[in-house]
Amino acid sequence: MNERTLEESATETFVAHRNLLFTVAYEMLGSAADAEDVLQETWLRWTTVDLDTVRDRRAYLVRITTRQALTQLRKLGRRKESYVGPWLPEPLLTTPDVAEDVELADSVSMAMLLVMETLTPAERAVFVLRDVFSLEYEEIAEAVDKTPAAVRQIAHRARNHVAARRPRGVTSTSDARCATEAFQKAVNTGDLQSLFDLLAPDVVFIGDGGGVVQATPQPLYGIEVVSRFMADGLSHLGAFVTMETAYVNGGLGVIIRAGGAVDTIVAMHTENGLITGIYVVRNPEKLSRVEEETAMSR
Repeated sequence: MNERTLEESATETFVAHRNLLFTVAYEMLGSAADAEDVLQETWLRWTTVDLDTVRDRRAYLVRITTRQALTQLRKLGRRKESYVGPWLPEPLLTTPDVAEDVELADSVSMAMLLVMETLTPAERAVFVLRDVFSLEYEEIAEAVDKTPAAVRQIAHRARNHVAARRPRGVTSTSDARCATEAFQKAVNTGDLQSLFDLLAPDVVFIGDGGGVVQATPQPLYGIEVVSRFMADGLSHLGAFVTMETAYVNGGLGVIIRAGGAVDTIVAMHTENGLITGIYVVRNPEKLSRVEEETAMSR
């Protein structure tokens, strides 16, 4: 191949796998902005690769992305130590086809991303590549600079860790719709009872304002505490905001606008018809990706 043909081939390959690479980076980092930085660095490194020596281009690109994401993940860990208030992943407005892929939707949900936050960087990388993207242990070993045997041990440890903490069930579309409709009704009418009736006894409410806008200073646990907080915060909100239902991180959520601008993103997790998690992102720095859909793939 001549130089121009090689450049075009490299570009075509990268574009063909971009959605996959973004998804890998986002699931590892929980930040779309940082995932985009990783993709930029991946592209720069990809352009220096001798394509004639690459047997599997997809695997090679995933390897570069994973290594860059691991580096970024360690930086993020230091940044989160000084974060004000509870931290939530940066929400994404996702396409309907993400919701149709149950495993992908579950892996990018707020609830699952929070579980993955409890893993070490190596565990998170191995879990994402093996359990979400079904890469072979040998491929993962090359991406994380470990032996296949070590990767198997890490995968087993990460899988057990996630199993002990992950949501017990996958949110169904019908349950999610009931939850979002109840939330919107509560805000629009001030009648919160239909929403409270859907709260699980052990519901958790997490609000992320990043120290920039008002949010909960710590997670709230239990139906009594969460109901009391929501009664104080939602009953008079409807006169000042507009709302719309949208796919947020693979499931139905609510976009709240004030003065036409996105003010808050609400994502919820339901199990057996009850809301077990309410995740509210208000930090303005995390709301830039909800004006247009983000394509993701496995």
